[in-house]
Amino acid sequence: MAYGATIIDADGLRLTADEKALFREADPFGFILFARNIDTPDQVRALCAEMREAVGREAIITIDQEGGRVQRMRAPHWREWMPPLDLVTQAGQDAPRALYLMYRIIAEELRSLGIDSNCAPMVDVAGDITHKFLRNRCYSSDPVRVAELGRAAAEGLLAGGVLPVMKHMPGHGRATMDSHFDLPTVCASPEELQAVDFAPFKALNDLPMGMTAHLVYDALDDAPATLSPRMMQLIREEIGFDNLIMTDDISMKALAGTATQNATASINAGCDVVLYCNASLEDCRAVTQAAGRMSPKAQIRADRALAMRRAPDDVDIPALEREFKTLLGGAVHG
Repeated sequence: MAYGATIIDADGLRLTADEKALFREADPFGFILFARNIDTPDQVRALCAEMREAVGREAIITIDQEGGRVQRMRAPHWREWMPPLDLVTQAGQDAPRALYLMYRIIAEELRSLGIDSNCAPMVDVAGDITHKFLRNRCYSSDPVRVAELGRAAAEGLLAGGVLPVMKHMPGHGRATMDSHFDLPTVCASPEELQAVDFAPFKALNDLPMGMTAHLVYDALDDAPATLSPRMMQLIREEIGFDNLIMTDDISMKALAGTATQNATASINAGCDVVLYCNASLEDCRAVTQAAGRMSPKAQIRADRALAMRRAPDDVDIPALEREFKTLLGGAVHG
């Protein structure tokens, strides 16, 4: 049977009996963790084991561990990282290697807990108007450089046995609003979008998973990309991404409909999996039912992504840390 076409979350540090029952019933493709799910290494390992036990398989478990503001795992148990844009600026010509090392070390931390995916790299192209919620999470304002750095970050994760999730497709950099609260509209020509915003995603279209953007590209469609068949077709055909596409969280305020409406619309638009977070158990159940099971094509993409999970390469993490610190001139943390 196909997986449930959802990625969902839990409320706390361990699963409740009701959560276990819902997860067993919904059989989601995977799970996502937030700061509220993180306490100690042993606790996170136990939570990941409970999630997988509920669905009876090695379901993917992902997290947002970008560095800077967006990292769910923090000191004292895990390393703190500077924002990616600050890292890139400080490392200069060594930025690709520095990003590789950062994400290889992050992968080591994640895999040791049972987490085998990370919602990175974020290859949105920074601009003068990029909203502050996004800007220092970007890597560069040059799309060629963004693609190079995104590749380095993704390779670091893959080498550590962690699947990268490229975001936010097909490009969030021109947004002047925070899509957690508002729906941004991008006013740029198709030619500008192809040359800048879409270019890094096209260069990295072999990565196993991608996440959509809740943005309107008014030159192409009046619906947010997550809900737009036109934009999903563009991602598949023009950007050439034929791997697994998950939505950004459909509970974000950028999307006007109800969660179940947005789940149905995103699947109908061409997304493979619905990400739904921070909701009641009843609402989560309704969304898993609305999203249903993966389509045959989505299931193929899901299996292809899972097949890219591999055992971490054998490296000396302290040696990588020393190299990273040297590249950053001794400054590692934000």
